Amino acid sequence: MTSSLLSPLARVLASIDAPRNLRALYALLASFCMAGLLLASAQSALAREQSLLSAFWMGLGLAVAFFGVNATGLMLMDQARGLPVRDPQDAFADALRCAHRVLLTLGTCLSLALLTAAALSALLWATRWPGVGAPLLAVVLPVAVLLLGGTAFALVVLVGPLAGPSVWAGRSTRGALALLRTQLRHGLPETTLLMATVYLLTALATAAVSFVVVSGGRLMAGLAILGAGVELPAGQLLAGLMGLGPRGLGASGVTLEGGALGTAALVGGGVVFAIALVLPTLVWLRGCCAVYLAVTEPQ
Repeated sequence: MTSSLLSPLARVLASIDAPRNLRALYALLASFCMAGLLLASAQSALAREQSLLSAFWMGLGLAVAFFGVNATGLMLMDQARGLPVRDPQDAFADALRCAHRVLLTLGTCLSLALLTAAALSALLWATRWPGVGAPLLAVVLPVAVLLLGGTAFALVVLVGPLAGPSVWAGRSTRGALALLRTQLRHGLPETTLLMATVYLLTALATAAVSFVVVSGGRLMAGLAILGAGVELPAGQLLAGLMGLGPRGLGASGVTLEGGALGTAALVGGGVVFAIALVLPTLVWLRGCCAVYLAVTEPQ
């Protein structure tokens, strides 16, 4: 049993090399940057009370992020399988053809979860009936807690992580749902252990990236203000690193200063923020691909 788990764990631990996949890094970074620009356009349109235009830009931004994640997942699946990584343009074209299956898989699972919640809500409503209410509540309460908690747990460790890799590996919607059902019935403990490893690796990657960004940002701000004499407040120099643009900076109560120099600081900091967001996401996606391969292609 121990030896049968060591090989899948080793495969999952190898997902830490995801940032070496430069094509996937480029695809995800470009997608997130484009989605960020579109969401900023949606925010600007909403500020001008153009609700329809804002909804259009927001929907387009979410679509770019969704297809970008799927294209990145396809390239990371190539890497996890030891195959030549496809070009980003080919990955985006393939994502346009198959990403809808990910939505269908997730939508089906979420619909089943909502039906379960609706059934439990009906039972809880029935507890108001005189005579049977109290005994019914005594039965429904523990069942509801266990069922809802188990459903949420399955969504986090099974459905969310494996729906995408199932499609990226070439499965149809029905095949992806069949895999999820099989893992829920027979492989949930092993999948949970492997996904816990993925979440741990992602948390460690996030902590490392956060340390680099925060420490580097503080040192850069001190060097720019004290060493180079840049006449910008430290808070504005570091605002871009936190994902704040000009409008977000104003909403936080900090006035944009420095004209073009201040705007350039926000743009440069935004690039660092995007990279800091992309690296842990790459590790998580690569880990999910490794877990899928571990449960479907045991060594």
